[in-house]
Amino acid sequence: MKALIAGGGIAGMAAALWLARSGWSVDVFEQAEELTEVGAGLQLSPNVCRLLDRIGLLPALREHASRPHFAELRSGRSGRLVHRTELGAAAEARWGAPYLHVHRADLLDTLVEAARAAGARLNLGQKVVDAASDADRAVLHLADGEVAEGDVLIGADGIRSRLRNIVGGGGPPRYGGQLAWRGLIPAESVRPNAVPVGATVWMGAGRHLVAYAVRGGALINFIAVVDRHGWAEDGWRQQGDPNALRAAFDGWADPVPHFLDAVTDCYLWGLFERPDQPGWVNGRIALVGDAAHPMKPFLAQGAGMAIEDAAALEHYLTGASDIPRALQKWELVRRPRVSRVAAQSDANGRLFHMGDGIARTMTHGGLGLFSRAAPRLITAQLDWLYGHDVHAGA
Repeated sequence: MKALIAGGGIAGMAAALWLARSGWSVDVFEQAEELTEVGAGLQLSPNVCRLLDRIGLLPALREHASRPHFAELRSGRSGRLVHRTELGAAAEARWGAPYLHVHRADLLDTLVEAARAAGARLNLGQKVVDAASDADRAVLHLADGEVAEGDVLIGADGIRSRLRNIVGGGGPPRYGGQLAWRGLIPAESVRPNAVPVGATVWMGAGRHLVAYAVRGGALINFIAVVDRHGWAEDGWRQQGDPNALRAAFDGWADPVPHFLDAVTDCYLWGLFERPDQPGWVNGRIALVGDAAHPMKPFLAQGAGMAIEDAAALEHYLTGASDIPRALQKWELVRRPRVSRVAAQSDANGRLFHMGDGIARTMTHGGLGLFSRAAPRLITAQLDWLYGHDVHAGA
C-alpha cells in the first residue's frame, strides 16, 4: 500500500513515520528546498509522549528536552501566583508518561530521521498544485508537471492547505485578532535563578506571556501574545522589534522585564483561524494537523493533536480493505477529541486576557482558592487531556 503525504512539517513527518513503520510505502512532498524551523519551543504533554515512547522516539527526544516541574499561572503586573499544576515526577506517576519541553527543530529532526530509517522518502522542492481521488487511487499533481499516485493521500500542508479546498473548503484563513512575538533567549543572558524550571503564564488585560526552558535549560523559549486588530501577514518568519515587545509588557512583574531585556531577536506571528472544516476526508484524501483543525496555542496542543492524528490514522488504515471507509472512521473518532481541545484552548485564551475589574478578581481568586484547597481534583480535571490514548478502544 502506498501513501502520499503533502507537507514535511511535524504533522506530515509524524504521519510518514507511523505509516512507514507499519509497512506502507511512503512519499512525502515538501515545497521547501530544505527543512528548517524558526527558533521556537513547544510542549509535549503525556498524551503525546506516550505515543512517542510507544514508537521508540522518547529516549532521543529526552536528550534534547527539558522536563518542567510545574505549570503555573501568575498575574502579570503583581507576579502573584494564581494557580499551579505539578508536573515532573507527578505527571509521570499519574499519566504514565513525561511532560517535556522541546525545541521544534529537535522534534522535527527526530521525526525525519526516524521516518527515513523506516523507509519513507522525503521529496524536497516539490510544490503541490492539485489533487484528486477516485474509487481506486489518490492522485497528487506537482508544480513541475509530475503526477504521483497512491492508495491514500494525506494533506499535512498547514493552515493554508491547498488540499483543504479539495476536501471540502471551509473558507480562507482569517486573522483572529491576536499577534504574538516569539523567540529564544540564551540562559546565560539571564540571572541563574531566573532560568525557568516550569512553564509560567503571566496574565494581563488583553495580553499574556509564556516562558519555559528547552534544550536542558540552555535556552528560554518565550511567546508573548497581545490583542490587536488590523494584522494581515501570515507565517512565523517576520522579524519583530524587541523594543515594541518590551513596550507591550512595560510595568510587568519580575522576571518578565528581565527576560525581555535579554531579547535581541524575535519573530512576529499573527494568529490565524479558519472556519470549521466541514469534513477532513474526501474519498482517499484526508487532512491532518493544522490543515484539518488549526487552533490557538493556549493549551499547547497544536503539535500534540497532529501527532495524535498520525498515530490514529495508522491504526485505522493499516490492514484496511476499504480505505475511504477507514478514513471516515478515523475522522469520526478524532473530531470530538480535537473539538474539545480547541474549545479549551479558546477558553484559556479568554482567561489569560481578562480585563481588570471585579470579574478577573473573582475568577483568579476562585481558581487560586480551588487549586490550594483541592489540588488533586484540579489535576484530575486534566485526565481527559493528558491521560488520553488514541489506541485505547479504537
